[in-house]
Amino acid sequence: MTHGPQASETRPPVRALDPGAVRLTRLRVRYADTDRMGVAYYANYLVWFEVGRTEWLRATGWSYRDMEQDGVALPVIEAHCEYRQPARYDDELEVATRATLVSPVRIRFDYEVTRAADGILAALGHTVHAALDAAGKPCRLPERVRALLT
Repeated sequence: MTHGPQASETRPPVRALDPGAVRLTRLRVRYADTDRMGVAYYANYLVWFEVGRTEWLRATGWSYRDMEQDGVALPVIEAHCEYRQPARYDDELEVATRATLVSPVRIRFDYEVTRAADGILAALGHTVHAALDAAGKPCRLPERVRALLT
């Protein structure tokens, strides 16, 4: 059994899949983000995914706050992260975020986290979100979001 990526792995980077839909967000690993060894704590990658998708949505001209005020929430119903190389204290990271429409009521975001200094892939992953109305019932994604992804 092997662990981690194979030498022959040819998975294309997120930004190569659909350049028009990718949003890049930069952030820096804070001291509070690291463990005792100075390595970014694994759960922080999910927080950085959230930063990427929030900025992706904001770049479309519609923030999470606006969406929630319009009565739609996007809770995470699935999350996946593959850790490739460690990010360390004070590393500048680039989060590439891409969205795809899964169904009229679900959206998937794919992420790549790379170290800005050397372009090394630190992690990749995805989250899937269901659209819920103000009462917590499934609803269709807003037309403006669906239009971006079709």
